Amino acid sequence: MSDACGCSDDKPETAAEEAEEAVGFWQINEIRAAAISGVLLVAVWALSLTGGPDWLRLVLEIGALLVAAWTFVPSTLRRLVKGRIGVGTLMTIAAVGAVALGEFEEAAMLAFLYSISEGLEEYSLAKTRRGLRALLDLVPAEATVLRGGTEVTVDPAELVPGDRMVVRPGERLATDGRIITGRTSLDTSALTGESVPVEAGPGSEVYAGSINGTGPLEVEVTSTAENNSLARIVHIVEAEQSRKGPGQRLADNIASKLVPGILIAAALIIAFGFIVGEPLLWFERALVVLVAASPCALAISVPVTVVASVGAASRIGVLIKGGGALETLGKIRTIALDKTGTLTRNKPEVIDVAAAGTTTREDVLALAAGLEARIEHPLARAILAASPARADVTDVDTVPGAGLEGRFEGKTVRLGRPGWINAGALAGDVERMQTAGATAVLIESAGEVIGAVAVRDELRPEARDVIARLTASGYTTAMLTGDNAITAAALGKDAGITEVHADLRPEDKAEIIRTLKSRQPTAMVGDGVNDAPALATADTGIAMGAMGTDVAIETADIALMGEDLNHLPQVLDHARRTRSIMLQNVGLSLLLIAILIPLALVGALGLAAVVLIHELAEIVVIGNGVRAGRISRKTALRAAKPAPALEPAA
Repeated sequence: MSDACGCSDDKPETAAEEAEEAVGFWQINEIRAAAISGVLLVAVWALSLTGGPDWLRLVLEIGALLVAAWTFVPSTLRRLVKGRIGVGTLMTIAAVGAVALGEFEEAAMLAFLYSISEGLEEYSLAKTRRGLRALLDLVPAEATVLRGGTEVTVDPAELVPGDRMVVRPGERLATDGRIITGRTSLDTSALTGESVPVEAGPGSEVYAGSINGTGPLEVEVTSTAENNSLARIVHIVEAEQSRKGPGQRLADNIASKLVPGILIAAALIIAFGFIVGEPLLWFERALVVLVAASPCALAISVPVTVVASVGAASRIGVLIKGGGALETLGKIRTIALDKTGTLTRNKPEVIDVAAAGTTTREDVLALAAGLEARIEHPLARAILAASPARADVTDVDTVPGAGLEGRFEGKTVRLGRPGWINAGALAGDVERMQTAGATAVLIESAGEVIGAVAVRDELRPEARDVIARLTASGYTTAMLTGDNAITAAALGKDAGITEVHADLRPEDKAEIIRTLKSRQPTAMVGDGVNDAPALATADTGIAMGAMGTDVAIETADIALMGEDLNHLPQVLDHARRTRSIMLQNVGLSLLLIAILIPLALVGALGLAAVVLIHELAEIVVIGNGVRAGRISRKTALRAAKPAPALEPAA
């Protein structure tokens, strides 16, 4: 919370305090105090109607004042000792001034309304914090592990890497791990926001909070309960929520300068009263101006919105690292997307094989598989999957940026990109493969090309609809890839992207991002590893499929935990809506101050009226900010429809 606000100064800081944090509306201390104060004020009103004794009314007014003032005066005094002033300071001075004038009822009303706004603010923040930390409740209360050949039930906090968990159908995983035995479909919607179950088998990485579907599993634990995927998401979001964006810094700067300015103005108003010979009148007006100019609504307008918005996004599998990232995302106009693993499924397949001379297609695939046998690369896995046989190639060596070479039956054999190997008679076949959007590699034996293999990484099924939706919403899209220009152009056309940049190294992607940024605010969407330079260079870096990937989460400003590209337009819409709410709150807060100050100065409004208007407006600001905590999955998953074009960036 902003220092300028001066409210909510004492937040829970330890795990024990967090555990005791209020969980219900009536458990908020400020709300309880406001309720008691309100009952006493109602009694005062009833006595005034029935002609009750004045001394009893005074006692009840003082009681209502003391109960409500307890919610903000102690923290205000603690802050003053530290040399910090805020809105609580203004309210305390106004209450003391009203008492000095003998207006106990006015002072009690001011404290009562202010305590309500304090309580609602605390409740809204506690509610969004609870929504975020509710992710940790997805971890089951107990886990079953194999120890000494026997199944033992333990607390998830006791799990250590190397333990073997037994997970039955319908049970949630207690922590992250790797499947040892069993096959199943996992419901990961609580983590990634994706409703389609994920097929998993031996060797598959699985994450805490996932629901086991159809088959029993044995899972080797790879992470403790304190450091599993769910815990990391919660800890990162909570740590990053304090990162301030331009809007919050602007609101804080205005509020922090406004508070001392108001105190000075009030002192000048009182001095003016002595000059004109009406000190009591102008003293009262100075108190009204203090309350009228209170910037608490301004100070909390952005933080409440950010906390609600970031918490909502985390619950659907989108990790937003603070208000700064959220605000910047709301300004984005250009979306640059990596090809492999972002627009495509990162599961390339062999779609065509061409052979030269007397060599057969089977011979070409066998030789290619022999060269790729020990290579960890998606292209290699595609070739190995397509070839039933592998040639016994020896002395295989990698030529960086070109391909592979080795020895087979006493001859030098090579596999690599066109250009490093001359396509010769297969030039037409290579061009045909590339025009079809495939990556072509050539195979050479004893200096003569013998074949070509076409490998294509298919577009994600939702990619076309997502690009169409982004385009309809007014975004400019671009594709960045290290693939050749012909293949990239074909795939870009298939996806609906007209601006395609090909043959790029990681540093080239970063340079393209700089060029795009010079035109419009730009976001880069990539895998968070190979695209790290581009992600860091963009106004906003968005990592795709970041669940369980520390590098992706650390590198990017936004992390899409799942593999569904539909989350991209969803989080963009969410950020634009959140930014709109922020601007509404800041605008309303400034307008309120601009209207109330002159009305208070000329005496058109009394203290009670100003307090009521101001605190009601503060409640409106809080309620509006909490709206950012609502997000609809249906919006992201619907088919692309035309949407209003973006407004100019602020």
